[in-house]
Amino acid sequence: MGPLSLVLLLLSAQWSCAQEDPLLPFSEHLDPEHNVRLKWGFDEIQGTILFQLTVNTSGWVGFGFSPKGGMTGADIVIGGVGPKGSYFTDRHAGGNSIPVIDQQQNYKLLSLTESDGKTVMKFQRSVESCDENDLSITNLPMKLIYAYGQSDDIVYHINRRGTKEVNLLKYMPRVTPPNSKYFDMTMANIEPFITNFDLVHHLLLYRCPPTVTEPFEVQCYTGGGEECMETVAVWGVGGGAFELPEMAGLPIGGNIGDFFYRLEVHYNNPNKSAGRVDNSGLRFYYTSELRQHDAAILMTGLAVAPGYAIPPKAKSFLTYGLCDTAYIPKVLESPHDLQVFSVMLHTHLAGRKVRVGHFRGGKQIDLLAVDENYNFEYQEVTNLGKTKTVKLGDKLLVECTYNTENRATLTWGGLSTSEEMCLSFLFYYPAMNLSSCVSFPNLQTLAPAMGATDTDIWVNMMYKNTWNDTSINQYQQTLKKIDQLVIVVDSFTNGSFNPGMIPDLKVIPPAPCMSGCAIKSLALISLLLCLAVHWASL
Repeated sequence: MGPLSLVLLLLSAQWSCAQEDPLLPFSEHLDPEHNVRLKWGFDEIQGTILFQLTVNTSGWVGFGFSPKGGMTGADIVIGGVGPKGSYFTDRHAGGNSIPVIDQQQNYKLLSLTESDGKTVMKFQRSVESCDENDLSITNLPMKLIYAYGQSDDIVYHINRRGTKEVNLLKYMPRVTPPNSKYFDMTMANIEPFITNFDLVHHLLLYRCPPTVTEPFEVQCYTGGGEECMETVAVWGVGGGAFELPEMAGLPIGGNIGDFFYRLEVHYNNPNKSAGRVDNSGLRFYYTSELRQHDAAILMTGLAVAPGYAIPPKAKSFLTYGLCDTAYIPKVLESPHDLQVFSVMLHTHLAGRKVRVGHFRGGKQIDLLAVDENYNFEYQEVTNLGKTKTVKLGDKLLVECTYNTENRATLTWGGLSTSEEMCLSFLFYYPAMNLSSCVSFPNLQTLAPAMGATDTDIWVNMMYKNTWNDTSINQYQQTLKKIDQLVIVVDSFTNGSFNPGMIPDLKVIPPAPCMSGCAIKSLALISLLLCLAVHWASL
């Protein structure tokens, strides 16, 4: 097969003191002259999206979504700051004329200011369409349109308009870093033992602790390199290039010291083809121009080990991995909160869903990340839509759903594609010397809870058990209610082993459609209110 690479931007862009807004992590200039700048962020769980439009004008500004890039069928908002205050309306366009005010106002204005010749309009809406005049925001590239005037009279914009296609929900920044160079880290004509070179399934790059002082090359997990477990980069089948946000980069060189790195390539060879060689690997772009924050990756979820099993014939079997950040100070002297901006979720063939719950003070406050339709053949690092703060003391629960209806025997946790994992790789800043925060069911508790006197008897019991809906559910409930072993490991393989319990994870319903004033013929009060606001802005 041909070379396979991950383009990962490490350090680029001039360091900046500007305070980034964690709710608006993405930014694009919509016009070549940089007079119109759009910043945005979204909450996938709540189903809302936040925009901030900045335009170099003291007049009205307009922004919207268009099916084909023109006015016809466009979903538009127009706003500005006039002599009598601010004005803001949700509209739609039937053609090349002034857009008509929607009967249902589904955009929510948060702020609107004008200063030094710039108008800044911050507003929010639902991701889904709320009425026939709105367009849903999808995970495909959308045509964004803009226009603006030189005064607050909403008249023809002449040439002060434009269109740009942007994928708002699957956005990946494209930055040309100054002094950019790159290096490749690849396999060098390696012929792995019983592997398939037609499909490189996923790759991981780990940083080794200072105790590793000599290079080596061995088959993974056969007695060499296991101490190198601090994740630096990940790539999965179906994923593409990944760039970090403008304020963060992965540190390399400089004053961080000299380290060895371990490249781990997972091959999937179901047909056991022989005589093939492979040169796949990762490509890293780097520059001497530092970014504001050092970024890092934290592995969370269920510890990868053969001591847990997924029963056969299961339609929807749940496993859990707990990270309790209250234990991080046990391995780090100066820990701090994590600003999480991206995530990669990972299971193997039986995985169907992955959810990452976020708990604080004993209560669930969010779902950090969710994939309700997990596909083993399509794994990628995804941006969260906004930077989410994980405070020290918070708990993160990784829940994986598996389907083993077509399997006749147990599926054990492990490295093989036919075995299973339940992991979430969190991309965050500022970086800490932290490798993983995972958990594992306490086998000393699990065995007696299932009626076994020791682990060997429990394993034998698992193989001989008659698995049906009742026994599967009983086993799942037992796994969840027993105590867990929470394991936190730093960059130097120092670990802390602590007790933990699995909290209840709830699905957070999406927020209802945004609504402002409703202009309906049968709602006289709403009509008068909206007209009063509109007249006051003239």
